[in-house]
Amino acid sequence: GGRAEASARVTVSAAAPVAPPPQPAASMDEQFRTNVADAYFDYNKADIRADARDALAKTAQFLRGNPQIKVNIEGHCDERGSTEYNLGLGETRAQAVRQFLISLGVAAERLNTVSMGKEKPFCTESTEECWQQNRRGHFVQAR
Repeated sequence: GGRAEASARVTVSAAAPVAPPPQPAASMDEQFRTNVADAYFDYNKADIRADARDALAKTAQFLRGNPQIKVNIEGHCDERGSTEYNLGLGETRAQAVRQFLISLGVAAERLNTVSMGKEKPFCTESTEECWQQNRRGHFVQAR
């Protein structure tokens, strides 16, 4: 008898580490909610306040970068005053927000306005804090 020897070399290559799948880009709805902020108003006023100017500048920047988006600007009021008066004030507020965005370069045809008056409050307590939340220009993505 004889002796037979055999040798084999086996090379095992580790697979390259798999990168995690890329995170999906935030949906347009999420981006809209993150970048578009309501503008708040003082009692019985429709002037764009200083704090609203910063929020609207961010909103305008987002809208200019996403020209496919159209928005409805809802003008809201607190519960004080007549329904008719608040419908008029709500429209004036929505128009003020619209004109401010146009002045920042957003195309007018992308911005519609509607007055909600006091009919769709965000807060229903009869307090100054609550009334302030209801005096706003609110953005809704047009579908």
